[in-house]
Amino acid sequence: MKSWWFLPLIAIMICSGCSDRAEPAPQQRQNSVENNLSQSTNTPNLLDGSEESVRNMKPMSLADLRAKYKSTFLLNGPSTKREVALTFDDAPDDIFTPQILEVLKREGVRATFFVVGNRVEAHPEIVRRMVEDGHILGNHSYNHANLPKISDEEFRNQITRTDELIQKYTGYRPTFVRPPYGNINEPQIQWLASQHKIIVNWNVDSLDWKGLNSEQVKTNILAHTMPGSIILQHAAGGVGEDLSGTVQALPDIIRSLRNDRIQLVTIPELLDETILR
Repeated sequence: MKSWWFLPLIAIMICSGCSDRAEPAPQQRQNSVENNLSQSTNTPNLLDGSEESVRNMKPMSLADLRAKYKSTFLLNGPSTKREVALTFDDAPDDIFTPQILEVLKREGVRATFFVVGNRVEAHPEIVRRMVEDGHILGNHSYNHANLPKISDEEFRNQITRTDELIQKYTGYRPTFVRPPYGNINEPQIQWLASQHKIIVNWNVDSLDWKGLNSEQVKTNILAHTMPGSIILQHAAGGVGEDLSGTVQALPDIIRSLRNDRIQLVTIPELLDETILR
């Protein structure tokens, strides 16, 4: 008599082996898919990589941001009028700012100063002189932070705290903001726009912060200035920065532009904006 009794036992063993090979976990399935794709010789690879690698969102460049926010992020005024704006960053200090104010007063020029809040607190008498001489003040943050590197809360505090200081001495909250180093990101632009602010950078850079002499500063400005230009200079700097070149060059810059029949105006005049005083 043949022994058929062992056949059910074999069936049970086979089913037991199947249960050991249950559906793999999601991570195991993912690894299996990746391994199969990497070993595949029949399916061509994607030339520029996976969707994830290409579609990964990257911060927009400053050029992209300027193109996207044309009415909020400005580098220059209209070229239809022979006007340019002299602007000075990082003020006030008690070394270079008074010298620049003296030149501007002697030449009968009103300029725009983008002031740093904690320096306004340190030199209120110089801020009063700016206002008395008819200059316009813009917001350059509270302590010259590199804005894209700070939190949203700190960014807003940098702006609002400086706004309050400017209002204390001028009677108005400034419309114009210049981010330190010219750096800003998209969420910050959107928030400033919601506050009815205009970001004003520049299209003519004196590079005076490099410690250039007066001839170098003049060349950097006059060689690139045209109607509508916004000219960047500094009325104060960081530790050890020498701005003597910009102070010494300023009278010749003003006279050369006037000789070319270009009028020197403030930022709101250049942009046809009205600031309530």
